[in-house]
Amino acid sequence: MAELIGPRLYCCCNCRNHVALHDDVVSKAFQGRNGRAFLFSHAMNIAVGPKEDRQLMTGLHTVADVHCGDCREVLGWKYERAYEETQKYKEGKFILEKSKIAKENW
Repeated sequence: MAELIGPRLYCCCNCRNHVALHDDVVSKAFQGRNGRAFLFSHAMNIAVGPKEDRQLMTGLHTVADVHCGDCREVLGWKYERAYEETQKYKEGKFILEKSKIAKENW
């Protein structure tokens, strides 16, 4: 039955552009700028902004803001580099803020 409905997705809350698959959620225990956020291994239909160093709760990281590919809404950020060894697992992964995404095909 799941194949008929399609994969569970997350979409931009502003324009409904598909931005991530539920299967790519690594963790739901992250903090974004505006509250809870999810860590994803992959994201799609997004644009990645310029890299910058940012002091986050878990230390210094090089990150790039992630925008919806359609409406340009800022959805979160991509971890480009983690300076602390214990945070290296985040490199290349995406934070999408719960308040900026919506479920689809659930």
